[in-house]
Amino acid sequence: MPTKVTVASQVREYQQALSPEPRRRMKAAILGLAEGRGDTKLLQGSLEGLSRLRVGEHRIVFRRNAGRIEVFYAAPRSVVYEFLAAHLQEMLG
Repeated sequence: MPTKVTVASQVREYQQALSPEPRRRMKAAILGLAEGRGDTKLLQGSLEGLSRLRVGEHRIVFRRNAGRIEVFYAAPRSVVYEFLAAHLQEMLG
């Protein structure tokens, strides 16, 4: 059974703000998660239980949950981890 990938509205909005080529690469990378592809890494510390997907200078944060992948945040690498640490409970609430 294929893994279902759900994408939050924040990620969709971020993706739409990108120029065409990065937008295409991000879409392909998110779809690749269902097949186990992509440059992923488990996060540590206060972000334990989450993973990140690297797409160029962009980072996409997701979690695996009961056979599903929930993609819930995307931002430039320079800000993603600090923002997540500060707003994690609110975002996952």
